[in-house]
Amino acid sequence: MRHHDLLRDLTALPPSPVRDAYLEFVRAGDDDALRRDGGAEHVTGSCFVFSPDFAQVLLCFHGKGRFWVQFGGHVEPQDRSVSATAQREAREESGIGDLRLLSAAILDLDRHALHGGFACAAHWDIGFAALADPAAPIAVSDESEDVRWFPVDALPAEVPHGFGERLRAVRQAALQLADA
Repeated sequence: MRHHDLLRDLTALPPSPVRDAYLEFVRAGDDDALRRDGGAEHVTGSCFVFSPDFAQVLLCFHGKGRFWVQFGGHVEPQDRSVSATAQREAREESGIGDLRLLSAAILDLDRHALHGGFACAAHWDIGFAALADPAAPIAVSDESEDVRWFPVDALPAEVPHGFGERLRAVRQAALQLADA
């Protein structure tokens, strides 16, 4: 995977200060921006998993962060794109092997600083969305302590600051993709 593909996908997003900061970071970092060992800050991919009616969201309880959050993680050498990273991470962390993204369209950008317990200083997270049947068997990976479905309008108290707003924005964008 080359950073040029990510630059193309970021450029396709509507202009905004956040998008522009991502473009600057990826341009300056070149391929290192996509590698875990490329520096203290790097791109990660994440996936918001919704029920087919978009009424529920599947979250994992992040052990290091001590909060409920979408699935995600570092770009690995075999990942052909950041969307492939997001899909792989969601499959690994949820146990839903046939999980598929709604689209390779970027739906969320969230740079967050990391603290205690993390080797990285910050993640430049790029989010996507997928649908899964709430009746599908789920499994907890060694990277999280729990995996559970929640109503999108009744999230647990232990979510990162601003997570509810991000989730609502991703849900709205995913609904539009599903209707297209």
